[in-house]
Amino acid sequence: MTIIGVVIGVFLIISLLSLSEGIKTAILQQLRMMGKDLIMVFPGEMTNLVTMMVGGMKLSDEDLKAIEKTQGVESVVPFSWRAEALRVEGEKKTILLGGISWKEGLETLRSDMGLDLKDGRWPVSGKRELIVGSEVSEVLFPKMKVGSKATIQGREFEIVGILKSLGNKQDDSQVYMDLDVYREITGERTGAQFAYAKVKPGFSTDEVVEKIKESLDESRKKKRGEDLPSFSVLSSEKLTGIVEDIMALIQAAIFGFASIAIAVGGIGIMNTMYTSVHERIKEVGIMKAVGAKNKTIVIIFLVESGLVGLLGGLGGVILGLGLAKIVEIYFQIHPVFYLKAVVSPQLILFGLAFSFLVGCISGFLPARSASKLKPVDALRYE
Repeated sequence: MTIIGVVIGVFLIISLLSLSEGIKTAILQQLRMMGKDLIMVFPGEMTNLVTMMVGGMKLSDEDLKAIEKTQGVESVVPFSWRAEALRVEGEKKTILLGGISWKEGLETLRSDMGLDLKDGRWPVSGKRELIVGSEVSEVLFPKMKVGSKATIQGREFEIVGILKSLGNKQDDSQVYMDLDVYREITGERTGAQFAYAKVKPGFSTDEVVEKIKESLDESRKKKRGEDLPSFSVLSSEKLTGIVEDIMALIQAAIFGFASIAIAVGGIGIMNTMYTSVHERIKEVGIMKAVGAKNKTIVIIFLVESGLVGLLGGLGGVILGLGLAKIVEIYFQIHPVFYLKAVVSPQLILFGLAFSFLVGCISGFLPARSASKLKPVDALRYE
């Protein structure tokens, strides 16, 4: 019972920090693949990422036109997505379907987003043709190949291209079609959930970001007669910095909550060490009688309490690694969202060192009280 608090604290630190680091790594890897001359425009405020990404908010056609007319913008690529059922040769799976204008966005996907074909060709704008991520053809539909027929919403499509892996399962599990066809089958006739704006050569990305904000503000004032700041405009570098800050804050909160459990465990170790000192008073007296110094007594009890903390840390590390890997395996089997646990040797060493340090700190006062015992009194203790 003494070390349960330490076990729980280290377990939370290892499991949650490894998973959050995995999320951070996956997001940053994707963002760093993007060109520095790309600007992302989201509906909603940046302070509410969840609402922005999955809350059903959209950029209107007027918003997209305002972005396109902004000075310094070379092209605008609207993008929409939703979960849809895909049927191929009798098999039916739910996939993430993306709609993007091939006419306006194909070059951006290839040069700035890193998409490349492993097999087949790029689709033709306006036709019922699909390109699929490598995970779709290799895992979800093993029988799928270029030329296979697929059905979405009762309409038949042809698989014309299979993409090379981007290195993360979430992107590799997507299916893409032309935006006009996407709107036809989903009923989302206008707007988009998200848009890329490519900066013209010779223009500063930060400068164009501000101009897009001004254009959207002006467009919305004309339409609604009021200023509604319901959009976010970010360069890829700015978004990378925001993600890093948010994840650092989350990791700090995880560490803070886990430290509370470790502190409770430290109090338990302290109580145990006081009991140990009480039971070994005669032993301390004998050691001091034969010449042991106060410093030696302190070290003996500190090492003992540190080892108790280290034992709790070891248990927490094993349980934390186990949970992180179980979660990772689960999301590999269900690839709608990809999550990989990042477990570094530094994280494991930190967990063990931290628990050992907590044990030593918890044992300091009992060790100090043991070292101050007088040999005569300790030997006479019953």
